[in-house]
Amino acid sequence: MDKRSANATDAPQPAGGYAQVCEISNPVRWAFVSGQTPQSVDGVVPTDFASQARLVWSNVEAQLRTVDMTLANVVKVTTFLSDRRYSGENRDIRNEVLHDLSPALTVIIAGIFDSAWLLEIEVVAAA
Repeated sequence: MDKRSANATDAPQPAGGYAQVCEISNPVRWAFVSGQTPQSVDGVVPTDFASQARLVWSNVEAQLRTVDMTLANVVKVTTFLSDRRYSGENRDIRNEVLHDLSPALTVIIAGIFDSAWLLEIEVVAAA
């Protein structure tokens, strides 16, 4: 599989370490990870945003491992935030987790299923 992240020069540039487009050539496998929530295996939900965000990313990684993939395989991230005020902290933690990876990205401010959850993240991965 070949992956190329790009940004059109004649359109607005992204802010925050993501790509406007992620091109995949010759994928053999795709993985569609359902929205992962900030709940631990034993049902605990942290109360602060940073802990929830890191737990969600840990859950994403666990799902990817199940199909022999890693964050390096992620080509699209959709993040649902319960409140706009978490945008900056979400971006910082996402950049910390993804390092120099730059998948396509969408962030949506939405009502989330459980009021204790401050975010939910779903991803698409390819190998």
